[in-house]
Amino acid sequence: MEIKELESKKEMLACFDLLREVYPTLTMEEYDRELDLMLPHNYGQVVVMDGETIAGLTGFWIGTKLWCGKYLELDNVVVSEQYRSKGIGKILFDFMEERAHAENCTMLALDSYTINFKAHKFFYGQGYAPKGFHFINVLDKSKVR
Repeated sequence: MEIKELESKKEMLACFDLLREVYPTLTMEEYDRELDLMLPHNYGQVVVMDGETIAGLTGFWIGTKLWCGKYLELDNVVVSEQYRSKGIGKILFDFMEERAHAENCTMLALDSYTINFKAHKFFYGQGYAPKGFHFINVLDKSKVR
């Protein structure tokens, strides 16, 4: 297994099939357009490769908030169904923690759906704990995956 930070939009677009495991309605056109909007705002992606196969990925953002200072937020942590429970998530989380230290971040953060209990167990095992609630007010339900 090899971990790699993606350096181009073209490399990120190659992750489309893996992202469809989580977002089956996502189209390539939507993904392409959303990357164009995200990339200028400190968005990046890291993948774990098994040869030519993308076994797992996480997007990430680096930002700053008044309450914590500089932080790294994991976004869309996805491990392919066939690679789950094989250490791919641990590889991603360890790499991102090293990256956060290198960037002098105060903390790492992530959002998780409240019903994703298997992922929560993994997150707790990686040292993550809930700090609060992420409240949302959906303004256009047709655009939420």
